[in-house]
Amino acid sequence: MEKIILTGDRPTGKLHIGHYVGSLRERVRLQNSGEYAKIFIMIADAQALTDNFDNPEKIRGSIREVALDYLGVGLDPKKASIFIQSQIPELTELTMYYMNLVTVARLQRNPTVKSEIQMRKFEANIPAGFLCYPISQASDITAFKATTVPVGEDQKPMLEQTREIVRKFNEIYAPVLVEPDILLSSNKSCLRLPGTDGKAKMSKSLGNCIYLSDTEEEVAKKVKSMYTDPTHIKVSDPGNVEGNTVFTYLDAFAKDEDFKKYLPEYENLDELKAHYKRGGLGDVKIKKFLNAVLEEELSPIRERRKEYEKDPAFIVEMLKKGTEKAKETAAKTLDEVKKAMRIDYFSGDLF
Repeated sequence: MEKIILTGDRPTGKLHIGHYVGSLRERVRLQNSGEYAKIFIMIADAQALTDNFDNPEKIRGSIREVALDYLGVGLDPKKASIFIQSQIPELTELTMYYMNLVTVARLQRNPTVKSEIQMRKFEANIPAGFLCYPISQASDITAFKATTVPVGEDQKPMLEQTREIVRKFNEIYAPVLVEPDILLSSNKSCLRLPGTDGKAKMSKSLGNCIYLSDTEEEVAKKVKSMYTDPTHIKVSDPGNVEGNTVFTYLDAFAKDEDFKKYLPEYENLDELKAHYKRGGLGDVKIKKFLNAVLEEELSPIRERRKEYEKDPAFIVEMLKKGTEKAKETAAKTLDEVKKAMRIDYFSGDLF
């Protein structure tokens, strides 16, 4: 069986470095690895509308921003099909069929759904579309017969829901759908990067993000105000690296060669951590180092993004071509699904 990737993002604003270390950086590596026959990257606007239904302009404007962020990090439309979810009606039809395979109680037990409902304070007023988010995601994954889905750790319950739907469909009808595997980052600090304020989640609504499109000055300002260890008051005080946002970011971004370039008195991050723990190392110094490390990573992304920003026609054409290819693939899967369900009424003799 050929290896196929399906992944994507909800267009609710510009992407940030949490997206980058959690999935985007890995996508670029996978894209360039030559291991995968097909790569589909979805701008999930239909899913974004489930909790932004009253603000479609927000979604529309964000599609361009997400596309620019994709190109900025190095995703290549010659190697991956970048497409817009809502422009593929086959995904909606698959979602409708899969709805019969999942109970409302099962959806409500989904940890990711429960967490998102609490975060958005829906309480009893949960939009039906939002509750069915995992079914829509199963449709997206199975439509392209994805074998691999690189996502963040918080999406594991969603992937398990997809696997359940696949097993149930194949058992009832025919072995048409592919059961996907989740691919998590090997760097544990990348599974969920905290916000700059130390909160567990980096979130646009909380204002604690560093965006891929942020200027050098904006990044420096955010790093300068970053949460560290509140008990580390004087330079001489011993400090904690656990729960210290600066060190969490260094875990995700710093490489040994960065020390040679920007902090040569230390061989690696372990030495820096040891010094901080025993005292004698100030927060200002490690923040300056983190800022240099981030700038090393973000500068080329920022510059590529600026170049693509000058050519909006290219962005539109890229999305059109990617969507056409994705639609063709999804249509083939839908035909197989309808045949397995015996609802392909006019493909042969009806009676």
